[in-house]
Amino acid sequence: MSDNGGEPEATARLQKLFEGHRLTPTQRRIAHCMVRRAADAPFLSSVELAELAGVSQPSVTRFAVALGFDGYPALRRHLRDVVPAGDEPGDGSYNEYQQAVQAEIDNLRHLASLLADPEPVSRAGRLLAASRPLPVLGLRAATAQAAGFAYFARKVHPDVRLLDEGGTLLADRVDAAVRAGASALLCFALPRHPREVVEALEYARGEGLTVVTVADSTFAPVARHSDLLLPAAVGTGLAFDTACAPMLLGRVLLEAMCDALPDAQSRLEEFDAKAAARGLFVE
Repeated sequence: MSDNGGEPEATARLQKLFEGHRLTPTQRRIAHCMVRRAADAPFLSSVELAELAGVSQPSVTRFAVALGFDGYPALRRHLRDVVPAGDEPGDGSYNEYQQAVQAEIDNLRHLASLLADPEPVSRAGRLLAASRPLPVLGLRAATAQAAGFAYFARKVHPDVRLLDEGGTLLADRVDAAVRAGASALLCFALPRHPREVVEALEYARGEGLTVVTVADSTFAPVARHSDLLLPAAVGTGLAFDTACAPMLLGRVLLEAMCDALPDAQSRLEEFDAKAAARGLFVE
């Protein structure tokens, strides 16, 4: 595992390599795996990559050919040529818990590099601020991210509706938001991606909503059902994924939305005054 600042650059170069190619779901899975293991990718054999991605070795070969290479060895040589200097496989100096923390630090560094261009987040903030009401969708692993965003967003946005339960009522709640005047929907989508989320986004767009999605990768299944996708990688070193970067990106989106809401500051001051009067917090 790399613990230096070069991994975000390696990740960005990998993503650029994959852009513009029509990849099958299996090939997107391989691409996603390589992005998550950006520092190690140039040093993995086709068998190792297949095992990490959970696909067959021939699938890795077909993936390389789909990218325009003669085979996987040619792809790996290319990756070794473009990987930033100093990116080498980890030396095992960290225990498994430290490795998980270091992986999240790398994910946050990558997020910081993506935010060097603030326009996508600023655009998302304007879309969310203008939607009245604002539905916020997150199921299963993404429930906490959606709930956290909705909790804080309600302090500055006049009508935020949390969609955190699937089932047949989900489309009904999207319909209700559209009838009430919603123009956009924010979705948090994390692996493993529930089929319901993909179907809900497809339905929401069909009803005229602009879909803004925070997902773990630009290759996530929700990508083709999103008008604006903002990636934030998850950590995979523990038994359950860690999602520090998606959580932080959600807070960044909140900031962008506040910037687009002219009365955000007055709403916050009003909340603070009422909280003090009611003795809500022990300080």
